[in-house]
Amino acid sequence: MKAVVMTNPGGPEVLEVDEVENPRMGDDEVVIKVAATALNRADMLQRKGSYPPPKGASPYLGLECSGTVESLGKDVRRWKIGDQVCALLTGGGYAEKVAVPEGQVLPIPLGVSLKDAASFPEVACTVWSTVFMMSRLSAGETFLIHGGSSGIGTFAIQIAKQQGATVFVTAGSEEKLAVCKDLGADVCINYKTEDFVARVKEQTAGKGVDVILDNVGGPYFQRNLDSLNLDGRLFIIGFMGGTITEANLSCLLAKRLTVQAAGLRTRSTENKAVIVGEVEKNVWPAIASGKVKPMVYKSFPLSGASEAHRLMESSQHIGKILLIP
Repeated sequence: MKAVVMTNPGGPEVLEVDEVENPRMGDDEVVIKVAATALNRADMLQRKGSYPPPKGASPYLGLECSGTVESLGKDVRRWKIGDQVCALLTGGGYAEKVAVPEGQVLPIPLGVSLKDAASFPEVACTVWSTVFMMSRLSAGETFLIHGGSSGIGTFAIQIAKQQGATVFVTAGSEEKLAVCKDLGADVCINYKTEDFVARVKEQTAGKGVDVILDNVGGPYFQRNLDSLNLDGRLFIIGFMGGTITEANLSCLLAKRLTVQAAGLRTRSTENKAVIVGEVEKNVWPAIASGKVKPMVYKSFPLSGASEAHRLMESSQHIGKILLIP
């Protein structure tokens, strides 16, 4: 099969398509013929050599895909050959075929094309597990999303509104903020020209928001704490701004704050299956009803992986970028 390989760690230019061996399938796995895969920030880190795949995972990039079930392990019960599915991967999506445990496979959401379905597994599992399963965002609460125009952000806006939350977002241009507004964001903040802490306090009568989803890390840590309400919850899912910070931690006690951080890739297969099951139960109906829609910015062939990575690193896109084998 063909797959995107790295000649060595480095910039987008190290990505090239080559012939590789077909994936080996375990007894509890299915092999999916990939229709599309989506880019994630973790792919950029792995390409640079700073986020190696877990032991036993595919060496190739790609944390989600859509496609058709091509073969089944002997212990697989739910799926059959020919099923159209999408899946949360530990790696291997940038290829014509990928093996994945059956518990990480989802049906294509009703009303979504096979190609566009590749944009959902990683964002849906990340947002549902962090914001709802762990941070317990509920109807009537306030929710701040940093990077509102990203793949994670555009999904989080939609599902949070569907769940009855008031949504705040930050983004770096008026064009991006306009898209966030169209998706349902209530308060849109240009982080390049506005102080998001001040805007949050202004819009919440000085209280702050209940939950924050942050992909910036160090530079935002203190400002996020300052933006939280009593019993507020900060969830960190990335460190685009760096990992180093200095903070006054007294507000953790004074406001009874919770700070958490987690990623999907290093979770156990069993834990991922639980998350995937919760996503199918709670998110897929919202997609089927049209309340949550795929946000696909642009698609590239596998041979365009370098170009796709350059686009993602430019942060000029809105929503997800796909690769099509």
